[in-house]
Amino acid sequence: MTADHSAVSTAARHIREAKTGALGTLLPGGQPCVTLVSIAATQAGEPLFLLSTLALHTRNIAADPRICLLLKGSEAAEGDDPLTASRLTLIGSIARMESAEAREQYLSAHPEAADYANFSDFAFYAMTIERGHLVAGFGRIVDIDGGELRALFR
Repeated sequence: MTADHSAVSTAARHIREAKTGALGTLLPGGQPCVTLVSIAATQAGEPLFLLSTLALHTRNIAADPRICLLLKGSEAAEGDDPLTASRLTLIGSIARMESAEAREQYLSAHPEAADYANFSDFAFYAMTIERGHLVAGFGRIVDIDGGELRALFR
């Protein structure tokens, strides 16, 4: 199924603009665990993370790289009902990404992270998106193939 261009564009905007998200990982035994993380996006539209090995989510992904990431749209005003804002759930996997480009992109979005980006327990990770689930308003719910999202960043 192909999502309409408007939905794919909205999803891509969420990825480009998001500074934080709710990261879902799996605990040993398979229970879900959700944590708040800071994110940026690579040029290819992959969510990019700076994670510490001390964090529970990093230990979880070392055992099982499947993740889910929830991003909230930036259009909601303070005090608005958060359920009226658009949001994007991304489903995929995560892997360590060692590149100067990843470091530059992440620190450009999060300059406050520069101090601890050099700590030995921190590393950059990128998400490979398999699919997305966009809720863009009442009755506007669209599933998006990861390939459709990646194509928009080319």
